Amino acid sequence: MTAAPILPERHEWTVDDLGDLPKDLPYELINGRLIVPSPTALHQELCVELLLTLRVNCPPEHLVSFDLSMRVDRRNEPRPDVVVIRRRHADRSPVPVEDALLAVEVVSPTSTFRDMYDKAKVYAHAGVRSYWVVDPLQERVTLTEYALAAGGREYEQITHTEDLFVTELPWKVSVDLPALTVRRDGLLATEGE
Repeated sequence: MTAAPILPERHEWTVDDLGDLPKDLPYELINGRLIVPSPTALHQELCVELLLTLRVNCPPEHLVSFDLSMRVDRRNEPRPDVVVIRRRHADRSPVPVEDALLAVEVVSPTSTFRDMYDKAKVYAHAGVRSYWVVDPLQERVTLTEYALAAGGREYEQITHTEDLFVTELPWKVSVDLPALTVRRDGLLATEGE
């Protein structure tokens, strides 16, 4: 049996420090704070559903993926739950954030503030055109769509819904949020219910 890695103690992390981490450790760097996520099966299931929905009309020059590192600056290297990138970056890590068309985050109990505010600011400042936040913690699964405002450094909210979500960005996509709510509820139901 091997021992768990001991991470160096730092108050502030930079992308230069990430080379000291084990190569197989999934991490995010948000505003100089190292985050080592531990997603639930429900979280991952919703990410896969969103990935498959986005792939339906995905043009050949783009690629929909999940959990890819995106280098933004010295203090930020987020890993969106789902991301749309240019296909030419299929073999790169981290992916250049300039080529991300959409970043999607699925909220978890420990990531609400980070997904709604911290990451939104990081993605907007980096120029990611569209940002979706999917919240399965509400009574019904919700999706909030943001797009870069004029000037390109802040997001404006375009849509917030718990119904069928339809958009043209990054291409024609529809997300059946009531079906995701049913899926979530089914996964969370205890045996015998």
